[in-house]
Amino acid sequence: MAELAEEEGDEAILAETEQELDDLVRVIERTQLELMLNGDADGFDCFIEIHAGAGGTESQDWTEMLARMYARWAESHGHAVEVVDEMAGEEAGLKSITMRFTGRNCFGWLKHETGVHRLVRISPFDANARRHTSFSSVAVFPVLDDSIEVEILDKDVRVDTYRASGAGGQHVNKTDSAVRLTHAPTGIVVQCQSSRSQHKNRAEANRMLRSRLYEIALREREESTNAAHRDKSDIAWGSQIRSYVLQPYQMVKDLRTGIERGNAQGVLDGSIDPFLEGALAALAGS
Repeated sequence: MAELAEEEGDEAILAETEQELDDLVRVIERTQLELMLNGDADGFDCFIEIHAGAGGTESQDWTEMLARMYARWAESHGHAVEVVDEMAGEEAGLKSITMRFTGRNCFGWLKHETGVHRLVRISPFDANARRHTSFSSVAVFPVLDDSIEVEILDKDVRVDTYRASGAGGQHVNKTDSAVRLTHAPTGIVVQCQSSRSQHKNRAEANRMLRSRLYEIALREREESTNAAHRDKSDIAWGSQIRSYVLQPYQMVKDLRTGIERGNAQGVLDGSIDPFLEGALAALAGS
């Protein structure tokens, strides 16, 4: 088609054909990457936890921006998003949020987002319009189905109930429906307040705790079978992985792969596929 269009000088057909070829290449490249999603939990749904770092309102606003970024990414791929738990900031933003993502290969695509995300911008909360740097941590872990067994001893878990905060109506705020579980051996804390039912919130919190413990075991196994993953700081779990600069210029750069984009607002609107694909390809090839 392209050759015929060139011979006949049909610029419209030529442009359309070239676009179709570009789209096909894109589909092939993404399909090749999806073939790498063959880990034990890659096909599972996932939870994402985001916590504000030091910096008060600045970091809390950044946490809310990250939550929106991941939600927009999920929506663009037809995935469902549910807020499991959130704690609002004093003035703006969120101190923390836990979201559940439901869809094909959610954990596989998002698992390498675990780490610290850094934002540089002119603060909208600073009357002197000074530049601020904010940090938030992201943790991603799979939603387990009932076929995967994770042993949790009752004596190792402390259960606390408290009144839910935020939206949900008067009933939510007047009863101790929210549940917090603390796993003593690991120090893991999970909490859920998405339902008015304490029983349902406890069941979801248990599911989250099982998922966190499974993710730790999965990570330890991957690190022990591939020492290179442990030695390379650019792919280390929990390290600073990405920098988002809004001032004095716009740039988002992944510190593990070197991939960068100048359209920072587009990235914050959910266009994070280049970073997800880059991390997956780099880690699979290392």
